[in-house]
Amino acid sequence: MAKIPYKWYKILAVLLLGYTLIYGLLIPLPTDVGMLDETIRNLFYHVPMWFGMMIILMAAWIYSILYLQNQNPKHEIIARALTFTGILMGLCGLFTGMFWGYNTWGSPWTNDPKLNGVAVGMTMYAGYWLIQKSVDDGEKKARLASVYNIFIFPLFIALIFVMPKLAKFSIHPGSGESVNFKTYNKTNNMEMVFYPAIIGWTLFFVWIAEIRARYEILKQRKENEELFA
Repeated sequence: MAKIPYKWYKILAVLLLGYTLIYGLLIPLPTDVGMLDETIRNLFYHVPMWFGMMIILMAAWIYSILYLQNQNPKHEIIARALTFTGILMGLCGLFTGMFWGYNTWGSPWTNDPKLNGVAVGMTMYAGYWLIQKSVDDGEKKARLASVYNIFIFPLFIALIFVMPKLAKFSIHPGSGESVNFKTYNKTNNMEMVFYPAIIGWTLFFVWIAEIRARYEILKQRKENEELFA
């Protein structure tokens, strides 16, 4: 990621996000959306951020595996940048979801399997941050963080996707026996914004991760040139 010299994905991210932010507010909505009303437009922001978060955290998981295989410090730096960016993206998705919940459920948080799984999962990723901050030895910290990252990603997937699907009841769309947004999107016009939004938000946060990774690589190269020769 840190070596990509091309600007195409940055231009594409700006164009897609501009399209999402503007047309997402203007596109005609399906008439039968129940109590969601205009808040259903949050589908173009909240849900794509969570999809993008999973893509970025999966990339971090892959780079953590690569680091343990070859001990290349660049791979650990990229994994760290992707993980922190994925956490940031998850927090953005979490807060937009709480705003949505407040306007549709009357509360920003409920005792729901999906939401509880998110809370546990984000807490686990807080442990990754603690490892980065609490271990002084750089090589030991890199190994511990990589191993931790490899184990928590599959657990996170289970907590926010698998377990809610097995729940008997959930008010969160797409979980348990609740409806998903395809029920409301009978004309498919929302997909014209939804899928570009996933790509746009993901590329935008990849851009953030790349900047962070490049900074860390340049910093460590200056401090320890033989490792980055």
